[in-house]
Amino acid sequence: MCKFRHLLEEHGLGRRLFEEVGRYLQSQGLKVSSGTIVDATIISAPSSTKNASGERDPQMKQTMKGRQWYFGMKAHVGVDSKTKLIHSAVATPANVHDSVMLPHLLHGGETRVYGDAAYCGKTETIRSAAPNARDFTQAKAGRYRKLTRQDRLKNRAKSCVRAKVEHSIGILKRIFAFNKVRYRGIAKNANRLFVTCALANLFMARRHLLRAQGT
Repeated sequence: MCKFRHLLEEHGLGRRLFEEVGRYLQSQGLKVSSGTIVDATIISAPSSTKNASGERDPQMKQTMKGRQWYFGMKAHVGVDSKTKLIHSAVATPANVHDSVMLPHLLHGGETRVYGDAAYCGKTETIRSAAPNARDFTQAKAGRYRKLTRQDRLKNRAKSCVRAKVEHSIGILKRIFAFNKVRYRGIAKNANRLFVTCALANLFMARRHLLRAQGT
């Protein structure tokens, strides 16, 4: 198993497997739609220095979320708004802001992009990656500007679509146990992220695939 993992990492086969599974699912009728939901989730890493090297993984970083500190990496994903399948994934240290990876999560053919308030104000970034896309990310209040009633109603409507990404991330974390890093370094865990995304997509598409096979 260890030798197989090293081969996957050395030749970038995790990403290639993820892409191949995507092509297979599209050939089975699960086409990428014109809507993408972007999100990022923290994957925890051991913060203890009580290990063989006597230090924390230098590629893992600390970040605050909801007044609580976390140490580890982030898994950034682009999810199809219709099928909830993951079509893009990027791994970074946890202190990289969600919106930084936004262009890497779009396939370019979007007409709508959904995301939480972390992606607010990135309309030009969205347009640079997907020229025909409209920005449907959540509006947020500023220091000198409160959300209007219309803003809150729009946010609620957007949330009905944006919430679908939570299902995809839940599959990654709960079904395939990708809630903690397993290896040291971003590259190794990125390889695991791609493989896990491929498995999650097959899991989410399992009923469609069984129907297509007539079973």
